[in-house]
Amino acid sequence: MRTLIAFLFFVVLAGCSDYNKALKSTDVNYKLEIAEKYIAKESYDRAIPLLEELIVVTRGSGMSERVNYLHATSTYGMQDYTLAAYYLANFVRTFPKSEYAEECAFLSGYCQYRNSPNYELDQTDTRSAISQMQLFLVRYPNTTLKDSCNTLIDRMRTKLEVKSFHAARQYYKMRNYQAAGVAFDNFNREWPNSRFREDAMYFALQSLYHLSSNSVESKKLERLQDAVRAYHNFADAFPQSVLLEDASKLNKEVEASIAQVTRTSTP
Repeated sequence: MRTLIAFLFFVVLAGCSDYNKALKSTDVNYKLEIAEKYIAKESYDRAIPLLEELIVVTRGSGMSERVNYLHATSTYGMQDYTLAAYYLANFVRTFPKSEYAEECAFLSGYCQYRNSPNYELDQTDTRSAISQMQLFLVRYPNTTLKDSCNTLIDRMRTKLEVKSFHAARQYYKMRNYQAAGVAFDNFNREWPNSRFREDAMYFALQSLYHLSSNSVESKKLERLQDAVRAYHNFADAFPQSVLLEDASKLNKEVEASIAQVTRTSTP
């Protein structure tokens, strides 16, 4: 047991000695060799300081491309996705013809995907990631990563879709029926094939029904007519919907209100 502990202590001490020696060394090849050894062991926290020194001293040389690539991917290995996205994108800008450019361009977009938050939160990173992935597909149309990109884009678009629907529902829950109606209409235009389309069209009808019921007389007829159009759009799109019976009841109430408003306004 003591022999094993002594051996492990020797290994750790030797490793620390190599690392400190590399930090102090002015031999760029030796620094790079030690950095690559740490990368192979996924000890990115050790490799990065060595690579940061090498970035400065190898700038403009033939080693610069390799050093910058290792630095960017080591940052990615640390799972610091914000910083990694920057360094990976910067590598592509600096070395656009590099053999590593395609990999780094994809990883930069993937970092932004990893930073994409839950749908309840601000989706700036999600939209940025979608743009990055779409740009990647334009730059590398023959990439073997096309299916992976499209899968990630679909996941992020679904997140935006869910956020948009729930935002409209929130207006409805708050009884802000005018804003809800607009939000549901915008949702249906932006996401015509959404799995939420049936509910969105139904809630658009409900919003217009409630809005017309509480409208001032000067706007009542117009909003009632909007509600009728919303009903017919819903019935045409989903003739077998389980919500159609409730929608039809609403429409009958709306048509009765239209008839009453028309009679009242007729001299």
